[in-house]
Amino acid sequence: MATRKYNKNRPSAGSQAIVIFWLVFVIVIISVFMLNAETIKRNFNLLKTRLTSPHGMEEELPFFDEEIFTDPTISDPPLVVTVEPSPRQTETTQSEQQTTPAQQEQRTETQQPPAPPVQTRDRTIYFTQIDKDGQILQSRVIRRLPVSDSPLVDTLNAMLAGPSAEELNRGTLNLVPQNTRILSATVRGSTAYISFNEDFLFNTFGVEGYVAQLRQIVWTATEFSNVNDVQFLIEGRRLDYLGEGIWIGSPISRQSF
Repeated sequence: MATRKYNKNRPSAGSQAIVIFWLVFVIVIISVFMLNAETIKRNFNLLKTRLTSPHGMEEELPFFDEEIFTDPTISDPPLVVTVEPSPRQTETTQSEQQTTPAQQEQRTETQQPPAPPVQTRDRTIYFTQIDKDGQILQSRVIRRLPVSDSPLVDTLNAMLAGPSAEELNRGTLNLVPQNTRILSATVRGSTAYISFNEDFLFNTFGVEGYVAQLRQIVWTATEFSNVNDVQFLIEGRRLDYLGEGIWIGSPISRQSF
């Protein structure tokens, strides 16, 4: 029988496979090292700086978990998204820019509800007029005044304001002393209790002036249907006489003159 001989120096197939595996592994490692040489060098320099720098000057090493196997020669351009306004939005913006402040204010005023009209009413007041013979007469004037809760006070204040320029040209006078003010006015029964400030006491036109000022007030107040006479008060107090012995201690009517 023939005997098979084996060469002990000839490598086996298993040994050849191991050698080939390690050669391929070394080639892959070298390739990876060459492709990432810049990254490895930068990390090495950072590590060297960290180890050699003084305490408190350490810098945190960057994290390159995903960058190690990235080809540095390939980079994608940044994505830029441009949103263009729609034609309707552009027209709205241009129209708002072209609106002037005056137009905006007018638009705001237009949106507000219109104010209700002010109600007015004709009121009769009396001034004084002197005729050619020097006789003192009453001058009747109509004023259109706003309607309020105190029509008597409003009417008397319109009289205290004096005649208009046209009425002055016709010889109409106001003989109530200047700076006279009404402090209060109430109606009890058919009597109007009217309180004046102290300026009411001083009339520079003498007795005729005092009589004229009383007549202006009495005739103006008694134009109201619920008033028959007037009780004059000064600073809320009742006085007996005004000026040179003119009685005002009781209510005065038109028939008192």
